[in-house]
Amino acid sequence: MERGDRQPLVRKSSSSYRTFPQSTARRLDKEYLRSLHNKRLYLAVFAAVLGNFSFGFALVYPSPVIPALEAHPSPALRLDQHTAPWFGSVFTLGAAAGGLSTMLLNDCLGRKLSIMFSALPSALGYALLAGAQGLWMLLLGRVLTGYAGGVTSASIPVYISEISHPGVRGMLGACPQIMAVLGSLVLYALGKYPLVSQWLVLDWRWLAVAGEVPVLAMVLLLCFMPNSPRFLLSQGREEEALGSLCWLRGEDTDYAREYEQIKDSVRKQSRKVSCAELKDPFLYKPILIAGGMRFLQQLSGVTCILVYLQPIFKKTSVILKAEYDAALVGLVRLSAVAIAAVSMDKAGRKILLFVSAGVMLVSNLTMGLYIYFVPASHNGTVANTTLVSSAKLPADPTNYITLIPLLATMFFIMGYAMGWGPITWLLMSEILPLKARGVASGLCVVVSWLTAFTLTQFFLPVVNAFGLEVPFLFFAVISAGNILFTGCCVPETKGRSLEQIEAFFRTGRRSFLR
Repeated sequence: MERGDRQPLVRKSSSSYRTFPQSTARRLDKEYLRSLHNKRLYLAVFAAVLGNFSFGFALVYPSPVIPALEAHPSPALRLDQHTAPWFGSVFTLGAAAGGLSTMLLNDCLGRKLSIMFSALPSALGYALLAGAQGLWMLLLGRVLTGYAGGVTSASIPVYISEISHPGVRGMLGACPQIMAVLGSLVLYALGKYPLVSQWLVLDWRWLAVAGEVPVLAMVLLLCFMPNSPRFLLSQGREEEALGSLCWLRGEDTDYAREYEQIKDSVRKQSRKVSCAELKDPFLYKPILIAGGMRFLQQLSGVTCILVYLQPIFKKTSVILKAEYDAALVGLVRLSAVAIAAVSMDKAGRKILLFVSAGVMLVSNLTMGLYIYFVPASHNGTVANTTLVSSAKLPADPTNYITLIPLLATMFFIMGYAMGWGPITWLLMSEILPLKARGVASGLCVVVSWLTAFTLTQFFLPVVNAFGLEVPFLFFAVISAGNILFTGCCVPETKGRSLEQIEAFFRTGRRSFLR
């Protein structure tokens, strides 16, 4: 785009982000946001995040299933110390493959159809798990459900961001995390913990059948939901885009003004991204920020801590019955994400990221120093005992000093869930430019899940070679890096339209984000 083409656009008053510093445009934006009807928008978001519910359900599926398969009478299905870790971790490889394919799916099929496409591998994966007759069926089922999770991880945040308006985008952007945590809690309730009734506890095969329910509901509801107006405009389908925005905002609102803003932004990005354009800060800066956040999010240790939570608690002799630890963590995560959803559009993204990283830093540092300094006779650790074998050690119910690792872990999960958990996904969908949003969001998911897989695979060898305190001290250092990264690189996007955010990266003028 030539500079001469940009200049008149900056002077137009039809697009609020171009005249954002003017008080009149601010007043019009506020009046427009107050006039919107959000019921249909909420329905569309609910239909989409059922995919995240299924993702959370599938992610923790091994938790109640691995103990059952380790004691299975059939040798073809029985898991041992070598196959059990792969049954849990191969999901992340499938998720990375899903993110990789979404780099094409998001731009070819669109956001909504990409989400609906994920139902195919998800349903097939659950079917393989439900009818498994051998180890290969179990592993393939995990890969397919992971692949579906990777597709939804890259597509759903983008879809929600593009159909939402600035007044509620932060709150709705936290919904994928809320539904993922809720899916995990439902899995625990149905498969391992009789939280409601003993009759609701399901066999591992029926758990897989239950996983099909949210997938089917998602597809049925999305059939009646509109596609993203921004995607439709990028495909030249202007009438459909206008109808989609009308359906989402309400017929009696000034949605035509927002439509013109989106149309102007899409017109400036009508061409595909070329290799030469990757040198443009408008493209590479938001991609590097989004990818860096996804990398640091996983490097802070959340996946390792969640996957090996029970052995960690056992090794530190936490005063907590093993059958309730994961459920308690899930409840803490759900509460913290709910707090983030309410606070995001009021306090802003950056302040929550600062608080989140600070809490994770203190929690990881406390955990590492506790394990290092507290004698083994107090914290229950045993020399030359691996993390996995320590899961069989009995906890000392009278040693209340072991509340320290329990509280440190709870605060870590709470800190992560109120900031670096949901906000990294939201910011990814907010700051990526439209012309690269499909490809770049898939790339971010690939970075995320490959980092998670690598960290999960190396966690146990590091613990067995150097001690449990080493990973936690490493996670504390990363959390400190998260604080620096937030302060130096992350822009505040609270209350800004996607077009305003794109204008900031295009021009470098901070007035667009004030």
